[in-house]
Amino acid sequence: MDNTLVNLDEAFQAWTAEFVEEHGLGHEAVEWLLDLDRVGYPHREVFFGKVREHFALSESVGELWSGYRQLMPYLVRCRPEVMNGTADNQLGKIQRTGLAEAVDAYTLSGLEGIRKPDVGLFEIAARRCGTTLGAEGWMVGDHPVADISGGRAAGLRTVWIDRGTWPGEEHQADHVVTDVLQAMEILHDER
Repeated sequence: MDNTLVNLDEAFQAWTAEFVEEHGLGHEAVEWLLDLDRVGYPHREVFFGKVREHFALSESVGELWSGYRQLMPYLVRCRPEVMNGTADNQLGKIQRTGLAEAVDAYTLSGLEGIRKPDVGLFEIAARRCGTTLGAEGWMVGDHPVADISGGRAAGLRTVWIDRGTWPGEEHQADHVVTDVLQAMEILHDER
């Protein structure tokens, strides 16, 4: 998806500017960070190890990596060629990322004419997967009402990906995580 559906380079430049300002680093730090990224470290843990060492930062590599992961989703933007309206946009992402081949079925609110938290959308998804709603199913999402309340109303167990967007929001999620990888671990452990 990176630099295909979303402009990751532009987002990384925005992150770099914010990081440099937040840490009180000079303008030369921007170029140093961009150059380090161009080298192409496959794992951000290695990248942030080098950043921490170079700038003698007190934050741990894990804290730097966590800060990056929390901010980047808000900096990425879809490329113009996939902005054809809500249903087209979502369908394009599903098809272009290969997700359509990785799941049994999917539903798009823009095509169905109903939106989460309407239980009807969850029912359509379950039917397309050849099952019914119930305690064996899961809803993983980042919206406490549309995803978590909707999933609970549909009788599903829920995992809320809390990125700090809804501070103080009450919810009844079965699990709360900060990223999708943690959610996948829960799904794997509880199957």
